Amino acid sequence: MATGDKKPARQRAVLTDISSRAWEHPADRGALVALRRLKGFDVLLKTMSGVFRERAWRLTLLGSAVRVDERQFARLHRLLAEVGRSLDCTTLPELYVQADPTLTAQTIGMDKPIIVLSSGLVHHLDDDELRFVIGHELGHAISGHAVYRTLLLRLLGLGGLLNAIPGGAIGIRMVTVGLLEWSRKAELSADRAGLLASQDPTAALRTHMKLASGGELEELDVTSFLQQGAEYDEGGDVRESLIKLSLLQQQTHPFAVVRATELRRWIDTGAYTAILGGDYPRRADDDTASVSAAAQEAAASYSDAFERTQDTLGRLVHDLAGWMGQASGWLNDRFRRGSGDGDVA
Repeated sequence: MATGDKKPARQRAVLTDISSRAWEHPADRGALVALRRLKGFDVLLKTMSGVFRERAWRLTLLGSAVRVDERQFARLHRLLAEVGRSLDCTTLPELYVQADPTLTAQTIGMDKPIIVLSSGLVHHLDDDELRFVIGHELGHAISGHAVYRTLLLRLLGLGGLLNAIPGGAIGIRMVTVGLLEWSRKAELSADRAGLLASQDPTAALRTHMKLASGGELEELDVTSFLQQGAEYDEGGDVRESLIKLSLLQQQTHPFAVVRATELRRWIDTGAYTAILGGDYPRRADDDTASVSAAAQEAAASYSDAFERTQDTLGRLVHDLAGWMGQASGWLNDRFRRGSGDGDVA
């Protein structure tokens, strides 16, 4: 079992009063800021979920998994406390280890979130890597991602029923595609939370490498792994671009190599270092966060992604959008000139 080497305790910055907006991807933050302004909507969903479903989940875990505490998986209990301290989270979710050889982790529940780690994950990851994963899951809980995730699951469950309604299948499909795109961006947000909690970029990269390889690192190379991500971004011709779009249609998570590349890109922007230095939004200001500003940041993030992509289809969309913007500006300018001449006459 990978218990992690005994190392001297390392001081990690405590991000006092940090808002989840600090780590949320712009496309994720835009939706969450709007959702948080709908007072009562989250309470309704939490109430509906907590009445039966969440109690059933907890009872199932109590009866079939191992609850982490000071005596059971004590090191995980310690890591959860350390992660909570870094993110200034005083109310921590319950943590369970479930018998499962795959490398998985999830956060379930809205009223009282619960983190579940697979036994395979605990076996293959060292302490630094587990700290990143637990921080990732705690980020989900703090951001409230379970609200949207629950809505997504409900819509997926209604798919068969709505197929019988004229136009219902198309409508539900459009909403589901949007929610799946949000889900993938929420995973990028949680990766940033995991990094801020662990404050160890190398361990975060190792975690993604292990997730992609099934837990092995001995025969992997960091440079080659990141080159894979760059090659995936490049995409190739239009056919490969369309294949990538089709592959993502049912994916709630980005691919592991893509996640590593995206996290590395976020670090390179300087945002990670700035947050550790104290430059981040505070929870005290969450209620006054601007929905329109969040929406603009989301739109800008997609524009930046299209601008830097080497993907053929992505470049085509970006260039077409740029051409349309230039054409619109030219037509508006001509129209204003024409109107101005007429006014003078």
